[in-house]
Amino acid sequence: MSTFSAIDQDREIDREEFTPGVEPQPTWCPGCGDFAVLKALKGAMADIGRSPEEVLTVTGIGCSSKLNSYFGSYGFHTIHGRPLPVARAAKLANPDLEVVAAGGDGDGYGIGANHFLHSARENHDMTYIVFNNEIFGLTKGQTSPTSPMGHTSKTQPSGNAKSPIRPLSLALTAGATYVARTAATNPRQAQEIVAEAIEHDGFAHIDFLTQCPTWNKDAKSYVPYTDVQDSDEYDFDVSDHGEANAMMRTVEDKLYEGEILTGRFYVEDGRPSYGQKKREQGEMPAEPLAQRYFEDGEWERSIDFVKKHT
Repeated sequence: MSTFSAIDQDREIDREEFTPGVEPQPTWCPGCGDFAVLKALKGAMADIGRSPEEVLTVTGIGCSSKLNSYFGSYGFHTIHGRPLPVARAAKLANPDLEVVAAGGDGDGYGIGANHFLHSARENHDMTYIVFNNEIFGLTKGQTSPTSPMGHTSKTQPSGNAKSPIRPLSLALTAGATYVARTAATNPRQAQEIVAEAIEHDGFAHIDFLTQCPTWNKDAKSYVPYTDVQDSDEYDFDVSDHGEANAMMRTVEDKLYEGEILTGRFYVEDGRPSYGQKKREQGEMPAEPLAQRYFEDGEWERSIDFVKKHT
């Protein structure tokens, strides 16, 4: 079965269809939060009725980026910090494909931060999951962009002298149309948020708190947590940019004070994605390029279908 014949097939999906036969058991450390992301992603795909042939996962480098080794769909393992440009290209070539990019906080908020900003700004229709454990795990415990000030590590033995990045505020400011945070310790909410993000039309960013019991014992397990949608203490409009921004600042401050706030923080519906705009302008064909080449094998140059500048 191809990606094209599988898309929009009406059948019930079992989450175990996303368990690969070659490497079904992840080799993450016991207690790692990455297991929760894998579980949430499998459950979300089954909930929304996507089959493995309809999905592409694109990852960077790091513990988190082993995701597509353990997730049975099409997969592409890129170099450090580069999952988003590859994911964007795949989505533009085949807009019917469900594209999920993933990486760690070092991968996504460090070396890949520029791609993060512009993917959000251009509102590419995809989901971006950042496994945020506030440390570089695969390389054994160096300070990352989300490590709190004062945190000691191999690279900051006297304590981190830098303020941590604010990923939620950054995503909102850059132009993401869906912004959320969840945690490995809240599997019900995590699966719901991942499913919502996948179904969202536009760039959906999930900051997924994933504890690292091996190299970041300071972060514990991100418990207890508060779901802001279930709390009477936090009342804001997720569709209001200003209210969302204020709430995100609160959430990001409280994380390093020991209070974990999770939930949906911004949702904007109706804004056209980058691919939609390009097709409306006549700069991309309505029919997916990938399907065109798959079916008849006749390759075209962009100059053949893009309007000439006059």
